[in-house]
Amino acid sequence: MEKHIEEELTLEEVASYCAMSMYHFHRVFQDNIGMSVNSYIRKRRLTYAAQALVMTNRPVLDIAVQYGFSSQEAFTRAFKGMFHLPPKRYRTYFQAFYIEREGVSMQKGLPKGWVLSGSHPAEYEMGLDYEVVHQGKVSAYIKAKEDVTHGGFTTLMQMFKADKYRGKRLRLTAFIKSKSVKDWAGLWMRVDGKDTEPLAMDNMQNRPIKNTKNWEPYSVVLDIKEEALGIAFGILLSGEGCIWADSFRLDEVDEKVPSTDLAENFYDTLSEEPTNLQLEDIEE
Repeated sequence: MEKHIEEELTLEEVASYCAMSMYHFHRVFQDNIGMSVNSYIRKRRLTYAAQALVMTNRPVLDIAVQYGFSSQEAFTRAFKGMFHLPPKRYRTYFQAFYIEREGVSMQKGLPKGWVLSGSHPAEYEMGLDYEVVHQGKVSAYIKAKEDVTHGGFTTLMQMFKADKYRGKRLRLTAFIKSKSVKDWAGLWMRVDGKDTEPLAMDNMQNRPIKNTKNWEPYSVVLDIKEEALGIAFGILLSGEGCIWADSFRLDEVDEKVPSTDLAENFYDTLSEEPTNLQLEDIEE
């Protein structure tokens, strides 16, 4: 979908690419992304259109047609529904915003409600990006500075009470884009008990984000035990590179959605009994 965002796309074509029936693909997509395929494509096109409005001086009608709208009126209605401003006013406001910032589309500083943590936070830059966006107006980014410590990491995170979610299974989803990530990056969530004892944890270390990738959805799924007191989540970057995150969601899911708890999955991989106690068997 991302590669063909300016072309006519049907549910049948996308489902066929994924080797699924239209019904099954629609259900899986809706369950994981939280919206229909058509709504997702529409929001991505509107996001690209918003960037074009701010970063160029092209006529609004040209941008509307490029992203699949039959008329400027239809585009204006859809755009206003998503951004709460008509296209021309949006362009005027945000172009002035960029000029005030001397053309820099990245703003240092943390988004409200989020905090900085990790082993080497001073070796990374974090902030908001108004140009590299998945949906809406802004994404959060983490970018390594020069001579970043190998094996160190930083995280953009927040924490909230577990009260409403005890006894439930919770899925955290976000879209993440990466550029030149050398070590690894990931979406993460942790469930804390008394004295901040971790009751469940997944940071995607067993399925890390590496190298350069376009926007993709990632998820972690944890059970919130009855003794849970707090839930922490965020994105992390270890080593060189840059990542962007957007469209965070937290959903209650049933047991059909498997847990990704690293500790739980680790024990599932262990053998039933100790082996090779005489050290005589050698792997080839």
